[in-house]
Amino acid sequence: MKNLLLLAGAAALAVCAALPADAREMWSKEQANGWYAKQPWMVGANYNNRSAINQFEMWQADTFNPKEIDEELGWASAMGMNVMRVYLHNLLWEEDAAGLKQRMETFLQIADKHKIRIMFVLFDSCWDPDPVSGRQRPPIPGVHNSGWMQAPGAARLADKSQYNKLEAYVKDVVGHFANDKRIVVWDVWNEPNNQGGGGGAYKATPNKVALVASLLGPVFEWARSADPSQPLTSGLWIGNHWDQADKLDAVEKIQVAQSDVMSFHDYNWPEKFEERAKQMLGYGRPVLATEYMARGNGSTFDGSLPLGKKYKIAMINWGFVDGKSQTRLPWDSWKKPYTMDEPTIWFHEVLRANGKPYRQAEVDLIKKLTTEANGPRR
Repeated sequence: MKNLLLLAGAAALAVCAALPADAREMWSKEQANGWYAKQPWMVGANYNNRSAINQFEMWQADTFNPKEIDEELGWASAMGMNVMRVYLHNLLWEEDAAGLKQRMETFLQIADKHKIRIMFVLFDSCWDPDPVSGRQRPPIPGVHNSGWMQAPGAARLADKSQYNKLEAYVKDVVGHFANDKRIVVWDVWNEPNNQGGGGGAYKATPNKVALVASLLGPVFEWARSADPSQPLTSGLWIGNHWDQADKLDAVEKIQVAQSDVMSFHDYNWPEKFEERAKQMLGYGRPVLATEYMARGNGSTFDGSLPLGKKYKIAMINWGFVDGKSQTRLPWDSWKKPYTMDEPTIWFHEVLRANGKPYRQAEVDLIKKLTTEANGPRR
């Protein structure tokens, strides 16, 4: 607890020193907990529609698919889900800012019809470091998430002369929707200190973590300068001692210092989920589990979701409908693609492409626990 108090004090000083004159202040613990007390128990999934391999296919004008999104969010609502975590990309805004915001509005209208609120993710350090807009490559057969794109890409991350474009993207998108009640949280950067993934398939970005550490604080500042009514967060995901300041790296210290609400990822057995959850709860702020559920790794709805309900931690699993992202396949598919046989059990995803549950008992559990916590969906 002493470590947490020291870290919290240092965090408050760092935030006050870093904020530009026009930025709103970081929420106090009282503000954050007061906001969270008014929320239902949030349960949902990381979402991209089944015909989209990545952020570009989901959002670009030629492939944006409101009909499919409407169908899938209807399936989500029917099982009690009330939140979705959805990724954007800076290049989408740079190439068509007005169009992106219009399609975000359409998406939010669909989500609101189904009583689902949205957590948008602004940046992401995972998978392909060389994002390209326009027509996207097809999925690599038998490989997990083979088309996902980092934001910003490696070249942009290394070029500080281009950071003004990233700043404009954040300020415009957050500012445009700053008072939109259909948006519940802004996740400013997914797994910022992730080296990328891909089992060696992608070229490593030189000095990546240091570059991200120098940019993450400004990203929080840019988002706050838009005066959003929604909280900001960025989730911890690696390591075992999140409650010990001396064990956090430079990126994690910024995440802890600047998140209005705390968030984390966990793809482990329930006892590890509970251990990490308690570490995050020790900061005295609301806690959101923004990624979990990898069946072959020990992380399941059966094991983790009841713990989320017990501690009133928002629970957002990875994957919803099986599709072009192919995240039903495990991470090791990057080294041994599942081209001849399906995995023994699906890694992620809740539903098959036709909307039928992969495992009915999971859908029944989601519906049961969300109904107990929030009442039946109307």
